[in-house]
Amino acid sequence: MKAIVYERYGPPEVLQLKEVEKPTPKDNEVLIKTHATTVTSGDWRVRSLNVPAGFGLIIRLVFGFSKPKQPILGSELAGVIESVGKDVRKFKVGDPVFAFSDAAMGCYAEYKCMPEDGAVALKPVNLTFYEAAALSFGGTTALDFFRRGKLQRGEKVLVNGASGGVGTAAVQLARHFGADVTGVCSTANMELVQSLGAGHVIDYTKEDFTQNGETYDVIVDTVGTASFSLSKASLKEGGRLLVVLAGLPDMLQIPCVSMTSSKKVIAGPATGRAVDLRFLAGLAEAGEFKPVIDRCYPFEQIVDAHSYVDTGRKRGNVVITLVRDD
Repeated sequence: MKAIVYERYGPPEVLQLKEVEKPTPKDNEVLIKTHATTVTSGDWRVRSLNVPAGFGLIIRLVFGFSKPKQPILGSELAGVIESVGKDVRKFKVGDPVFAFSDAAMGCYAEYKCMPEDGAVALKPVNLTFYEAAALSFGGTTALDFFRRGKLQRGEKVLVNGASGGVGTAAVQLARHFGADVTGVCSTANMELVQSLGAGHVIDYTKEDFTQNGETYDVIVDTVGTASFSLSKASLKEGGRLLVVLAGLPDMLQIPCVSMTSSKKVIAGPATGRAVDLRFLAGLAEAGEFKPVIDRCYPFEQIVDAHSYVDTGRKRGNVVITLVRDD
């Protein structure tokens, strides 16, 4: 089968299209023929080792010190089940599904094996494979942080970086949970963020939300520019700062903030679970959640796709197509 392989860390050009062995599903696994995958900020960071402060050594220990342990990137996909292991009962051949491999990666390939009890769910009937491929990363990240942050109906939520993959998901999910949502983005993305359900939109090129006197129950920082020291005055008593892109200094200050303030900092890796994928699928089928697609690139142009994501200007998600989505 064809796969995108990288044998060293570096710029997008380290990615190469190669022939690799097609996987065979174990007894408890399904084999998915990939129709579409994505380029997430996670793929970019693992490929380039461009990570938050203090995590350079840690990411090498996890993903490979001198070269990648897993030579195939990609954490989310959508496709059709081609075969199943003998113990599989939840899925059958021909089922359209979407899946999230998270840090295990491996989705930049024509075929991917996933355990049936893993993060795999039936594709929403009203979404294309291209759209379904982009459900998992942003959606599960936002869900996990809102769960840890104990978001309540009626609370005021600000999403910093509201036009990115996680940000566009966070705006929609916060709105679904009954929050009063404010999105922070650039001038060009204000209309998009408003269309996703944000009742208020702040153009960061013209206004600093930390200086406008408004306060929020929850601040979601998806881009790493709203540290606790900058944001604490914008948090209400009992407010929570959800740091999606946290550096080691952000992590180390969490105990101190908890002991000295009624406010909280919540950070650390998000977890994507099968139940979360099914929840997102249900919202998508109800018309309450839809991944924002910025651009689609064919599999052979994945270097161009990564180069675009490297600019930091993507709106929502960048999709890689392997099978034509009619």
